[in-house]
Amino acid sequence: MSIAIVTGASSGMGWEAVVQTADRFGGNGIEEIWVIARRLERLKELRRKVPVPLRLFALDLTEDSSLDVLRLELARRAPRVKILVNAAGYGRLGKVGESELSQETGMVRLNCEALYGVTHVVLPFMADHGRILLFASAAGFLPQPGFAAYAATKAFVVSFGRALNEELRDRDIIVTSVCPGPVNTEFFETEGMAGELPFYKKLAMADPKKVVKKALRDSMMGKPVSVYGWTMKGFWILCKIIPHGLLLKGMGRLKDNR
Repeated sequence: MSIAIVTGASSGMGWEAVVQTADRFGGNGIEEIWVIARRLERLKELRRKVPVPLRLFALDLTEDSSLDVLRLELARRAPRVKILVNAAGYGRLGKVGESELSQETGMVRLNCEALYGVTHVVLPFMADHGRILLFASAAGFLPQPGFAAYAATKAFVVSFGRALNEELRDRDIIVTSVCPGPVNTEFFETEGMAGELPFYKKLAMADPKKVVKKALRDSMMGKPVSVYGWTMKGFWILCKIIPHGLLLKGMGRLKDNR
């Protein structure tokens, strides 16, 4: 049986990745999609939205036992995983030390450790010529004061994705790090993300459907990084050619002038 696996499937870009994967590949190589998220009711709702059978896993990926559940199910069914989408994650605004420690370390655990763990568990079942999408962020291109831990987790995802892409080259498995800017999802409605967004982030706010559509297209084209929108592409280039210290000073002045 050939399947896709999507984490963070109960909302946002994870939800959209399930919908678009089902529409694009259902009946054309993907027989079932395994969807992973904490909210079972949302996964049941998602099941009614797509034409491909879904296998539901109501799991909290920050718990070690959740990876054991996935590992055992993979071993029992021995599917061929053609597509893996790691979309689970969350962010928190604020300076280091201002939030509850458990919330900050939980973010690192989900955005980094769980993403790595799922990838590690699934890799033995990945089909040659398969695709892995790791949802990072343009925040990973540059340190973000006031958003430091989140940006650092996404820098980890980008680095991990680029390295893994090279490691899997001989199997023609493409790993694409998806790096949008702000996306209009529940992400900005969660606890810890309350507050006024900087105006430059509002200008770059993207549609999740378009971000996921481009991510899937870039993955199929073999691109190691997918950046949506000219604003974020420009930001990506700036982060490559201008010292980060200068960029951070400029961002600080923009914030002070608001």
